[in-house]
Amino acid sequence: MRICFFGDSFVNGTGDDDGLGWVGRVVARARQGGRDVTGYNLGIRRNASADVEARWKREAALRLPPECDGRLVFSFGANDCISNGDDLNPRVARPESLGYAEAILSAAQRWLPTLMIGPGIVADDPEANARICSLSTDYAKLCERIGVPYLETCQLLLASPVWSEEALAGDGAHPNRGGYTIVADAVCKWPCWRNWVESSRGSPLEVLDQ
Repeated sequence: MRICFFGDSFVNGTGDDDGLGWVGRVVARARQGGRDVTGYNLGIRRNASADVEARWKREAALRLPPECDGRLVFSFGANDCISNGDDLNPRVARPESLGYAEAILSAAQRWLPTLMIGPGIVADDPEANARICSLSTDYAKLCERIGVPYLETCQLLLASPVWSEEALAGDGAHPNRGGYTIVADAVCKWPCWRNWVESSRGSPLEVLDQ
């Protein structure tokens, strides 16, 4: 199984002293559980939905040949909600963000099994976080409508002091290993992810419960 993870700096794992982020952790746990999984981290800092839409097909096609068991995971939206710098408006307007997401996910699921993980939050920007959580709710409704499994993370991260404390100790936006571990734990416990990984060749996934 080869899985492409597309998104922003939270997918990239920016700020993690271990250099893993949540993507590296979920792939590592699957492999430690005996699963034959290859993960491609295709998170790019400052990428918004429009950026992901412009690049994902080309980048995925290079990594997922027809003979492999290819899968796609997307996580974006936080950068859509950040101020564009010139005024208080978000970088990507809500209707456009939803339009890009629908274009990405509709095309993706027609090609390969697809999952979406909700966007991360920004510790030092309450207004942006309110927009992020609202967008995440709309993403969840979109995913339900088009049949793509969606894992909401905003409320989980807002409820945990670790993500915000680590981000504020760093650059104000990105957590360290503790914050990314919270997301990794949520993904590994998610039945949709477990069903994916358990379908790959290897021995049972005892590690995912640790």
